[in-house]
Amino acid sequence: MEALYSTTSFPSITIDSNLSNLNSTSSPLPPSVIRLWRPAAQRNLKNQWPKLASYRQQWCSISSSARSHATALVNSHLSQRYMPNMELGVLNDMPDIRKRACFKLFKQQEQQRSKLLSSYKDMVAVVSDMKNISRSMRCFFKGENNSPLLQFSSFPEDKSDSGDGGGIPVFTSLSISSHEKLADELIQMFMLELCLKRLLVLEFLSIGCDDSQVNQLKWSDELYPGEFNHLSNCNLYSEETYEPAHPRLRCRKCEMVYLKFDSKPNSEVLQVYLTSWLAELNIDYFRVDEIFDMVGEEMHVRLS
Repeated sequence: MEALYSTTSFPSITIDSNLSNLNSTSSPLPPSVIRLWRPAAQRNLKNQWPKLASYRQQWCSISSSARSHATALVNSHLSQRYMPNMELGVLNDMPDIRKRACFKLFKQQEQQRSKLLSSYKDMVAVVSDMKNISRSMRCFFKGENNSPLLQFSSFPEDKSDSGDGGGIPVFTSLSISSHEKLADELIQMFMLELCLKRLLVLEFLSIGCDDSQVNQLKWSDELYPGEFNHLSNCNLYSEETYEPAHPRLRCRKCEMVYLKFDSKPNSEVLQVYLTSWLAELNIDYFRVDEIFDMVGEEMHVRLS
């Protein structure tokens, strides 16, 4: 694979290093309203963060299954590639043994490609669901202002309603915006890793194909129906270039902008691809655990 590099990057996320200073924040809302808003906001956050923790576990499970499919695909491809020169021992004199074996290995590759693509689709759905969670952490007033009972929603009815209680801590230290920043920091890791996974999926789909098929594979191709809509929900699809965001490594400003896929990479390259999939280079799981522990301690809920 050949690649050129650009300085385009995802927007960086900065987390306030002194989150505890939010305790002193006062709200412009009346105390009577805050007393009703805070329990509703607490319930909402206690619903959203466990969902994020669940999606994190789903990602790990799907990623592991996908790597198994990719490994099986690679093994079948290498066995088929080396079959003509392989020593078959007592089976060597059986008619069409190599042809039959190659056909079976080819069918296995087709099956594993399909399973790998299905796993990738599930990973896109997980990140899309994560992104939706990060957009649902605010708690907005619902109904008439003069209603004797205040109701709350995840969506604003009044444009002047920020849904953050005026910036006060929801539990002890963290405001709504601080919860959102922590969620966005976590989700951005999975977004970046999804882009890298997409690159590897295209590489795995390319191996064993003939040259005409590989030449037709482009980064701008939709890998399954509806993929671009799902990626748009994650802010991973550009309406200007009409293609998904290009892969890059976390904490790097450059990204790959020109991609060429190889139908016959050597075994060492394929091993690097499998290792890269396993390593999840864009996800700092120590930091992920730290975020869930921080939020769990704040809400007095165990999230991991």
